[in-house]
Amino acid sequence: MKLKKILALSLAAAMALSLGACGNKSDSNADSGSNTAAQSDSTGGSGEGGTLKIGGIGPLTGDNAAYGIAVQRGAQIAVDEINAAGGINGMTVEFSMEDDVSDEETAVNAYNALKDWGMQMLLGTVTSAPCIAVVAETADDNMFQLTPSGTAVECLGDAGNAFRVCFSDPSQGTVSADYIAENSLGEKIGVIYNSSDTYSTGIYESFAAEAESLGLNIVAAEAFTADSKSDFSVQLQKCKDAGADLMFLPIYYQEASLILQQADKIGFAPTFFGVDGMDGVLGVENFDTSLAEGVMLLTPFFVNSEEENVKSFVSGYEETYGETPIQFAADAYDGIYAIKLAAEQAGITADMSASDICDAMKTAMTEIELKGVTGTIRWTEDGEPNKEPMVLIIENGQYAEVE
Repeated sequence: MKLKKILALSLAAAMALSLGACGNKSDSNADSGSNTAAQSDSTGGSGEGGTLKIGGIGPLTGDNAAYGIAVQRGAQIAVDEINAAGGINGMTVEFSMEDDVSDEETAVNAYNALKDWGMQMLLGTVTSAPCIAVVAETADDNMFQLTPSGTAVECLGDAGNAFRVCFSDPSQGTVSADYIAENSLGEKIGVIYNSSDTYSTGIYESFAAEAESLGLNIVAAEAFTADSKSDFSVQLQKCKDAGADLMFLPIYYQEASLILQQADKIGFAPTFFGVDGMDGVLGVENFDTSLAEGVMLLTPFFVNSEEENVKSFVSGYEETYGETPIQFAADAYDGIYAIKLAAEQAGITADMSASDICDAMKTAMTEIELKGVTGTIRWTEDGEPNKEPMVLIIENGQYAEVE
């Protein structure tokens, strides 16, 4: 299947790469996860160069806790590796994560608590709506912000202080439509999306626009909300009655697992195609993974990759936490290594103010190239990542890469 051709036509056009001339403060090309996961006390005494405090915000409790916990764990592994290898410019890294339960007001309160702690940079937030609320605060404070997984366009604001590791909603929707069209995956497309969620709605809207331009036939587009996300029988029946042979699901994996179960009960067996939020469906408790056989999803992270840095990250995560990392953990891991690389490029020191650090990081982020576990990444001046996604398919209860 022709993913690279699609990327040349759409993703690269959507996120044009801004190539700044690299400075000479450090090597601006680096691998993340080149060391095995070494456990060290990341909140211990300061190194010779002092301490660099990185805050994190995300849901550690509530419906979306799986994502926040994955980010916290992925970031912590990277911090421990970095500290074991000597830190960043001689600085010991401290990482502290606050719970926002995926709520905007709580996220702003978490941000203020981290400022009181002495935060100098922010890795967060994890979900889009809280990220939009927090980016307004970081813009006012000129605080450097790198969201691992906030996909809404608005998550980066317009002040130039915010960047992201993940793909944006429009890029996911556009590339998904291009891939489906290029590979003739379905003649009649049904969509089920969460109209109360910024992430889901943003991807659906860009998908629908691109699908129309390509002549794809969306025969049913059915919404649900946060208050009605357990029974999808009505939406599925409408899609089945419309003759959908492919279902596009721009949603998170919890709801996707329910949709797969309920589709099976009514004898509805189209091809299912999801995006990065689908990653994790195989780990849902008591879910019959055979129902996910043949499900396809667009993602930058392949847990079974043979790349050495990915294998090192996955083995370290499994050894430490006893479970396989999902994409959110990988995004956070790359996020910490991106901060390391940019801070080295910019010559960041512990005695710099958060605002001065932010000014230096804005430039440095556009000069680095990170060979991360979610791909090789460069960043544009508007904070967007430029990297290649891949399409995975679930086969025999495992993710496999579609060639």
